[in-house]
Amino acid sequence: MAIRQVSIAVDNEPGKLHEICNILEVEQINIKAIMAATKLKPVQLQVVVDDPDKAVSVLNGKGFITSTKEVIAVSAPDHPGGLNAVLRTLIEVDVNLESLYPFIGLEGGEAILILEVDKVLEAKNIFKKNWIKTHDTEIYKG
Repeated sequence: MAIRQVSIAVDNEPGKLHEICNILEVEQINIKAIMAATKLKPVQLQVVVDDPDKAVSVLNGKGFITSTKEVIAVSAPDHPGGLNAVLRTLIEVDVNLESLYPFIGLEGGEAILILEVDKVLEAKNIFKKNWIKTHDTEIYKG
């Protein structure tokens, strides 16, 4: 099953992130990874949550504009050059990295990163070929 990122269009004003986090808290939706691009208008808040369908439904019901996209969760060795080991494989298949942000937590001494790419299938295949561990929806539960 695919991991889905929820993107939320947010006005860049005090309290908006708190408002979104409060909505998710009330609905018992857990944020597993988060990134905000504040230079965009409106701000794009990207989250991986443990129940993306519920998050979209609740946020849309509160007037927020949302979208979802499949992303890849990948383990990267937590040492100098660990990220580069992941990135250099994408070059082999001409996959563009659109965004990258950390998953909240480590697994066995490795960082878990969320990658938004333009060619998901090609990226997954090259990671498998190069023995780079990817994660599935089990990360929603961790």
